[in-house]
Amino acid sequence: MKFNMTASQEEYLKAIYILILHKKEARVTDIAEYLNVSKASVNRALKNLKELELVNYETYGEIKLTEKGKEEATNIIKKHNVLKAFLIQILNVNTEIAEEEAKKMKHAISEDTVNKFSDYIKSIIKVDELKCNYSPENERCQNCIRIKKK
Repeated sequence: MKFNMTASQEEYLKAIYILILHKKEARVTDIAEYLNVSKASVNRALKNLKELELVNYETYGEIKLTEKGKEEATNIIKKHNVLKAFLIQILNVNTEIAEEEAKKMKHAISEDTVNKFSDYIKSIIKVDELKCNYSPENERCQNCIRIKKK
């Protein structure tokens, strides 16, 4: 089942995913610090994400992503990374500007469009010549392409 999350909900879900990935856990304080928001805002967001069945969370407890939450978070990150790759690798946009613009753009486009951006990047970069498993959303691949262009 597909549903529309707000841009804010997507940012909270992404933050939770990244914190769990890097710190093995996500707590209200960690999320608040990561997003530079109040703990009250985090608690409101967690309530909404729980209603959408994206997180499991009890007050003062550990925050866990549901399978649906993990899937949505990885899709959000993929959208961001593909858009950022397009801006940097194809349009030569400054990295910091690309980061900010990708954050805004990812909320406005469909998964189908993201896949088309990804395919376009691969066609321009001539992935077949790279002899690797190039992926535009992979940070390591983005660095490789920058080196190859020089």
